[in-house]
Amino acid sequence: MKTLTTLFTAATLVFGANLAMAKDLGPDEALKLRDAGTIQSFEKLNEAALAKHPGATIEDTELEEAYGRYVYQLELRDDKGVQWDVELDAKTGEVLQDQQDD
Repeated sequence: MKTLTTLFTAATLVFGANLAMAKDLGPDEALKLRDAGTIQSFEKLNEAALAKHPGATIEDTELEEAYGRYVYQLELRDDKGVQWDVELDAKTGEVLQDQQDD
């Protein structure tokens, strides 16, 4: 029983630490990063995401700092009504994740 409690505690701490690693950035901070050239323009990032799903529309976007990098997250809806979650490295435009939303 003691081992199970220890494992549960360790898992909780790791999960909590992972949540603390990501920080949502507000519009003002995002614009400052863009203007400083730290991240790509939102137009370029949007184009990169839409290139993965031609004909899709952007429903929501968010910029966060996670694990020392800026991640631009988009929710897209394609022309068949399927919703996609796309994550890009905001500095390079590299697609980090592209998966269908449940």
